[in-house]
Amino acid sequence: MTVVIVGAGHSGVQAAESLRLEGYEDAIVLLDKADDLPYQRPPLSKDYMKAGGDPNPMPLRGAAFYSEHRIDLRGGSEVVSIDSDAKVVVVKDREPIPYTELIIAAGAEARRAQCEGTELGGIHYLRTVEDAEALRSQLELGSGRVLVVGAGFIGLEFAAVAAQRGLDVTVIDFAQRPMQRVLSPSMSDFFTEMHTDLGVKLHFDEGLDHFIGEGGRVTAVAGTSGAIYPCDFAVVGLGVVTDDDLAAGAGIKCDRGILVDEYLRTNVPHVYAIGDLAVFPSRHFGGNLRLESVQNAVDMAKIVAKTVTGSPSTYDIAPWFWSNQGSAKLQIAGLADPADVVIERGDRAQGKFSQFLFRNGDLVAVESVNAPADHVAARKLLEHDSGITMEQARSHAFDLKSYARTLPVR
Repeated sequence: MTVVIVGAGHSGVQAAESLRLEGYEDAIVLLDKADDLPYQRPPLSKDYMKAGGDPNPMPLRGAAFYSEHRIDLRGGSEVVSIDSDAKVVVVKDREPIPYTELIIAAGAEARRAQCEGTELGGIHYLRTVEDAEALRSQLELGSGRVLVVGAGFIGLEFAAVAAQRGLDVTVIDFAQRPMQRVLSPSMSDFFTEMHTDLGVKLHFDEGLDHFIGEGGRVTAVAGTSGAIYPCDFAVVGLGVVTDDDLAAGAGIKCDRGILVDEYLRTNVPHVYAIGDLAVFPSRHFGGNLRLESVQNAVDMAKIVAKTVTGSPSTYDIAPWFWSNQGSAKLQIAGLADPADVVIERGDRAQGKFSQFLFRNGDLVAVESVNAPADHVAARKLLEHDSGITMEQARSHAFDLKSYARTLPVR
């Protein structure tokens, strides 16, 4: 018996650990194309970039963890194909690896700009520790102009750190407001104001047209409006793309990711998918959903370990996310829609508040800034479809945390 896990990011490493916690005693082979000890990605755009921050990536587990748990971690192992009939994983320049059960946790890659000038020096992405090291070197100079393409989590996290370190920061995005895919309009307004106060110049309804360079290095970015934004370097944060070719070549159904059922099984027996590339049925979304978050990666890993070890459990966890930008710790539970009714609790002026979002009278999401207790309570409410009303949310007398404590732990 051998479980092979493709990908040693958050989901892959957690799957290996959870298999042991669920009592699996046979071989576990954890493959990753990178040679590094598996590390945490979220700090790369936050703490790693701050002045005085630790220049070493934070490992997901210590080096001894893998041997202590009898996990055969094989770095530098690029999987090139899967033979699902023979139940074999083919690795570049290495011997094929047979599997009894296969978990695909290969994650996603940074979306690359597709325009003129992408070959110029000084154009950065932020997905790997190598990316972060290159950007950190730029920040250590302590001055200069940076153009950030994309006002999502990664782009704005970097923009806040760069502004706090004294750089001249400009952000462009084709969307109409920051973090438009995940935030309500009113919460976007808060972050627009916060970044403006930090000195970040925000330009929305402005896409990337092409890069302009001199002497082989980027000197400006041309926007789709025709405007030119001079810069000393650029950071591209256009989200991620999943590579479905490996799965599709093995006969696994894909649709903007690998399709799985509520037990995280693909259509091919003994093959599962978890993390950023898994497309799963979500009652919270009302259809198939693919999520890019550490929470999703870790929770899926715990569930797939139960399925593999014969105690299947459905994946039905309310999505949640977080982002640290400047002095604001943003935490989101659930999935918002621009048309949702917003009820605010707390003190926006002091930067400590939450927004409760209702759809057809039902609570569907909670966005919190520097209000971690609200976030914890919100996750519990959403897990239980608690029935909290708009009137309760509006009432200052309603004790959210006490109410959440009455709900059973799942």
